[in-house]
Amino acid sequence: MLFKQQALLRQKLFVLGSLAIGSVLYLVARVGTLDRLQPICPIESKFSTPGPEQIPLRTLQFKRGVLHELRRGNVTKEQIRPHNLVQQLPRAIIIGVRKGGTRALLEMLNLHPAVVKASQEIHFFDNDKNYARGIEWYRGKMPYSFPHQITIEKSPAYFITEEVPERIFKMNSSIKLLIIVREPTTRAVSDYTQVLEGKERKNKTYHKFEKLAVDSNTCEVNTKYKAVRTSIYTKHLERWLKYFPVEQFHIVDGDRLITDPLPELQLVEHFLNLPSRISQYNLYFNVTRGFYCLRFNIVFSKCLAGSKGRIHPEVDPAVVTKLQKFFHPFNQKFYQITGRTFNWP
Repeated sequence: MLFKQQALLRQKLFVLGSLAIGSVLYLVARVGTLDRLQPICPIESKFSTPGPEQIPLRTLQFKRGVLHELRRGNVTKEQIRPHNLVQQLPRAIIIGVRKGGTRALLEMLNLHPAVVKASQEIHFFDNDKNYARGIEWYRGKMPYSFPHQITIEKSPAYFITEEVPERIFKMNSSIKLLIIVREPTTRAVSDYTQVLEGKERKNKTYHKFEKLAVDSNTCEVNTKYKAVRTSIYTKHLERWLKYFPVEQFHIVDGDRLITDPLPELQLVEHFLNLPSRISQYNLYFNVTRGFYCLRFNIVFSKCLAGSKGRIHPEVDPAVVTKLQKFFHPFNQKFYQITGRTFNWP
């Protein structure tokens, strides 16, 4: 009886061992296949310094691991110095628009091995106190990267702050500027929803959207309401065009980024002169959350914070129509300036 039990135990151990070995071999083969599909990431762009250097994909993946350990405090700056990692000023900035999808765009672009993102909004150019600290303070807020990678930061307040275009121009007159927009009325309601949620967390009351968006005395759209004013995209863009040519801007369709992100990301890759590296493999639809999540490799994936994709309150249809009619002429001018047309009402 004991002999049969021992034989049965050996058989089970053999089966488990075979499964474990098979799993390891599969993972090794899978990683090898990925590396063969994308063996190198040549950074041949306006951002690159002249030279034939190419950064191997494995090196870039290793770099991400080193930076992760640095952020956790497990690696010192002295330890990463041999890897030629530096803190660079951004060569592209997502300047807006608030509630247009700036966080989603930044996280999705970070899928590209040649892109390194600043995790937090720096608010350097729109905050007088931060700006007074100087450009080296700003550089110190940037992540570590290889010299041939590009650093991207995002601060949506940049788009609507008057002083920002001139300040960014003084830093880098040839910088690439990304603007992600959504249908203006939808964006305004989303803006309101975020503020409303913050008020509710503090047990504070807040006016209904209709009361804020429409002046009760004149029954006209209230352009003093910040959520409405931010959605007049052309007014803000015209201020930026005093310093930068339209060719240095790329407009991202925030509505499309939600439903079909890959084509939008490929357009951004082209605008930034980056080799195409983001693929459908990196994006998968999460049915539970209701939007796309990110897959960096076979081990690591990421979804945006739960605060994204808030449910909007119901808005009086008459107010929605009034806002859409108000925004329409501004939208037409925005299409004309940027050369990109949207199916907005």
